[in-house]
Order: sequence, then C-alpha cells, then structure tokens
Amino acid sequence: MEWLWNLLIFLAIGALIGYVAAILTGNKKDGLIRNIIIGILGSLVGGIIGKLIPVGDANALSLWGILLSVVGSIIVIVVGRFVTKRR
Repeated sequence: MEWLWNLLIFLAIGALIGYVAAILTGNKKDGLIRNIIIGILGSLVGGIIGKLIPVGDANALSLWGILLSVVGSIIVIVVGRFVTKRR
C-alpha cells in the first residue's frame, strides 16, 4: 500500500514541478493543464532514472525524488520541443 501513496505523492509533486519547470524553461504559453501533464510525465521519467541509477532513497518526498522529478520534467519539455519542431 505504501507504493500507492508514493505514486500519488509523486504525481502531485510532479504536477507542481511541471508548472515550475515550464516557467523556468519559458514554456508558459502551453497552458496549465499541459504543463501539469508534462510534470507528471517528467516525474515518472525521474522515477525511472532513479531506479536505473542507484542514488539512494529516491521516493516522492526525498530530495533525490524531487530533483529527479525536475530533471525528468525538463527532459520531457526538451524532447517535446524537439518533436514539435520536426513536424
């Protein structure tokens, strides 16, 4: 059951971080909902990175978890920009 709470907290923090990452990268024009989705995807990407690279305790409320969520969100934003520019 702990994994479910970690997932819910990770997604909530990811939504907030997606909004902040969008502001930091100048991606404010896409809208709040899209930025929240980017943050959630980035949070999941950060979680995958945390599982692949043993960086210690990378749960949703740890410093590593938050940093990995920010990094994942920025990766999602950069990849999204690359994909949309190629169309």
